Amino acid sequence: MLNIGDQVPNFKVTNQQGKVISKESLLGSKYVVFFYPKDDSPGCTKQACSVRDNSSKVIQHGYQIFGVSPDKEAKHQKFIDKYELGYDLLADTDKTMIEAFGAWGEKKFMGRVIVGVKRFTYFIDESGTITHIITKVKTKEHGNEILSAITQEIETVEQNIAGSSY
Repeated sequence: MLNIGDQVPNFKVTNQQGKVISKESLLGSKYVVFFYPKDDSPGCTKQACSVRDNSSKVIQHGYQIFGVSPDKEAKHQKFIDKYELGYDLLADTDKTMIEAFGAWGEKKFMGRVIVGVKRFTYFIDESGTITHIITKVKTKEHGNEILSAITQEIETVEQNIAGSSY
C-alpha cells in the first residue's frame, strides 16, 4: 500500500469517453482518486452518489475527482448518465492502476474473505505526491469524508502559514 508523502505510481487509463488520463497529464493539478469494485452495484452506487453530492464543493477547493474500477468505458458512461455523477470514471480493465495503488487484494465481504478491489481513496497534490489516504470508506458518507479531509488539509495549511508569519 502507498503512504502519505509517496509519489503516485505511473498510470495511464481512459475515462468514460476514451480520453487518456495519466500521472503526467494530471501534474499541476490536485485530485482525488477513489477505487471501488463495480458500477451500479448497491454499495458502489451509494458511494458514487455520495461523492456526487459533495463534488461541487470538492471542485471549488481546486480538486478534480476520479472514480476507478475495472469496468469498461461504456459501462462507466451508463453509470454516470443514470446517476448524473458529474465527474470522470476511469476504466482500469486490466487492474494495472488498481494494483499499483495497492487497491487490489484480500478483503472481507459479508463475513468471507475474497479477492477484489479495496475501497481506498487517495488525495494527490500538484506535484503528484499523496497528501491524504482514506482506507476505511463509509459508502453512504464518502463524499462527506472526502470534503472533510480537504477542509482539514486547508485548515492545517492556513495554521502553518499563520504560525510562520511571526
